[in-house]
Formats: sequence, structure tokens, C-alpha cells
Amino acid sequence: MEIRHAKKADLPQILAIYEAAVIFMREQNNPNQWTKTPEVSLLTGFIEQEKLYVCEDKGEIVGVFYFAIEEDETYKVIDGEWPNDREYGVIHKISALHKSKGVGTFMISWCLKQIDNVRIDTHEDNVPMQNLLAKLGFSYCGVIRLQNGEPRRAYQKDLRQRNT
Repeated sequence: MEIRHAKKADLPQILAIYEAAVIFMREQNNPNQWTKTPEVSLLTGFIEQEKLYVCEDKGEIVGVFYFAIEEDETYKVIDGEWPNDREYGVIHKISALHKSKGVGTFMISWCLKQIDNVRIDTHEDNVPMQNLLAKLGFSYCGVIRLQNGEPRRAYQKDLRQRNT
């Protein structure tokens, strides 16, 4: 598998992955996290900023995610505690085709190769993502709130710290 910056020409495949994710989440008793696919204008902006990535397997796009090394506004306030305040990478809007195994692990591992301190959040009903983050050694840090006020479970992994 390979990771590369997304291109505007990838949008049909990217939207198909997000559409499949919306269906999968509903099937997994998580109907409220993503009720629809992200807006094309939002994704286009991420592409132009070079913050949207795709994961390809044998030339087929099998995953998509937002990644940037930046301070995330929604992470400034947490009901809990971040393990550190060092510079970090942030992952958002991560999704993979479920016919392909190991894509989520591959994408998150790639992010940890870009920077050794990564934060991510997910909906309380997104048990598959919570399980993946636990498997990959992320620590649950508490609850953050999105700009619209919705709560999300926040996680961090710092490769410099033991047992995280």
C-alpha cells in the first residue's frame, strides 16, 4: 500500500469511500457520527491545502484521511488531559473500504512516521475506531467538543512515551 496526496480527480472515489463509511457506521449502531458524506467544497479545500491523503492498494484507492501537523482548535479544551503539549499531527475524516484489510492501521502508522505525536478523536458510538486505536496503542485522554458542540472521544499516541 502507498499513501499520497489526494487530487481533485480522486473525488469520485473519495466520495464513494465516505458513502460506504456512512452505511457501515449505521450498520455498526453509529448512525449519528456521519449522517452524510463530507461536502465536496470542504474536501476540495483540504486537497488544495495538501492535507487530504489517499491510501492506494495496487493502484486502487482504498482509504482516505485528513492529516496535518498543526494545532487543532477543537483540541484546546478537553474534559480530561492530554499527555503532553508537544507539537502533534492530527488525523480527521479517516475512512477505508472494508473489503481491504489493514488499511486503517496502515494509514495511522504512516501518520506516526511523519511525526511521533498524533491526536485523533471519534464518536462515542464508533466502537470499531476505538478498538483500532486501542490496538495501535493510543491512549484515551478525555472528551473534546467539535465546533458545533458535539462531544468526541479524544486519543493521543506519543512514540516518545512508554506504554502509549
